[in-house]
This record gives sequence, structure tokens and C-alpha cells, in this order.
Amino acid sequence: MKILMVLTSHDQLGNTGKPTGFWLEEFAAPYYVFKDAGAEITVASPKGGQPPIDPKSDEPGNQTEAMARFKNDPEAQEVLANTVKLRDVRADDYDTVFYPGGHGPMWDLADDPTSIALIEAIYNAGKPVAAVCHGPAVLHRVSYQGEPIVKGKRVTGFTNSEEEAVQLTNVVPFLVEDELKRLGGRYEKAGDWESFVTVDGRLITGQNPASSSAAAQELLKVLR
Repeated sequence: MKILMVLTSHDQLGNTGKPTGFWLEEFAAPYYVFKDAGAEITVASPKGGQPPIDPKSDEPGNQTEAMARFKNDPEAQEVLANTVKLRDVRADDYDTVFYPGGHGPMWDLADDPTSIALIEAIYNAGKPVAAVCHGPAVLHRVSYQGEPIVKGKRVTGFTNSEEEAVQLTNVVPFLVEDELKRLGGRYEKAGDWESFVTVDGRLITGQNPASSSAAAQELLKVLR
């Protein structure tokens, strides 16, 4: 079982002058779900190398078991520090792709032609695609059989109310919830910050950081 994880290389939160990146829990939790299942994991990003961790995700109040495990795991840290360049990745080499969130992907991966082509190639080959939190933003230009990949499918992602709670509604290029609905997705959600995952065929989406483990576990079920 070969799993590709794709992280953002973007580290600026719009024009706020504040840093962003990927959300550490959304990488760490799925990484260990996959690793403990015996998967071979490759981590990629547009620029390669060490992707930017959103500093907010590592604040004391946001610590999780998976993050603690990651901080005591030199091997995983080495993997993260040396992500492969997205353009060097071949869809044929993997059984699936998983996109963690954080706000970073809203600016680079959402419109990255290489990422879009990768998702389309994996999905067209009959393989599953998964994304969590702001990760589903990467689907907004992805097509399947001439239609948006999310059209008519049950999907979730970071909610408008969660974006409002972190006071970034007017900073992000678009709202994940609104965009998934605009594209014809059957958007569903739970309460703010609750774990919630949708599975519709080969498309798996998680609502927020708390959904990271569950999204990874659901992906494994689809793969099996």
C-alpha cells in the first residue's frame, strides 16, 4: 500500500503579514494511521524540502498525541524535512493521495496545475482521493468526466462558522464550504471543531483538524 501525502509550500496568510502553512495535527495524525497500518508513505510539496508548519497549529492548546509522537520521532521529522517536489511525483506509483489542510493550500495547491493533474490521474485510475479541513480546497478546479469532481457527492471541509471563529473569513481567497456547494457538492457538516468525515465512493473528506485521524482511517477502509 503506497500512500502519497501532499503538503503546502505556502507560508504567508494572504496580505496580513502573518505566517501560515500546514496544520501539524492534520499531517501527524494521518501519517501515523498510515504508518501503523504498514503503508509506504511519500510526502510531497510544490517546492520540496521542509514545508512550513502553521505556528498556530503548534500552540500549547493544540497539542495532540500524534503531534507528541511526531516530536519524538526523528525518522518522521526527516521525512517531513525532505519532501519530494510535487512535479517529480507520478500518480501511477501510488494507491491514493491524502491532502492535509492548514490555510496554506488555499493559496498554492488549490490552483496548482501539477496538483490538479495528479488528483485527476489518481481518481481517473479508480483510486481514492482524501483531504481534510482546508485540504478539500485543492479540489476546486479538479474535474472528473467533464464535471467538478465534487458535483453530486457528499463532501465536507472547514465550515464557514469555523473560518469565522478564527477570524479569517475576509482573508482566505474563498470559503471552503461555499466553494464546495457552488461546485455542486452535497456539503455536510457537524458542529464546529467536532470530528466529521464524509465518504462518497472514492472521495473522502474531513471537516477540521479533529477529523484528521478519522479521515485517514476511512481512507484505509476504502483502500482495503
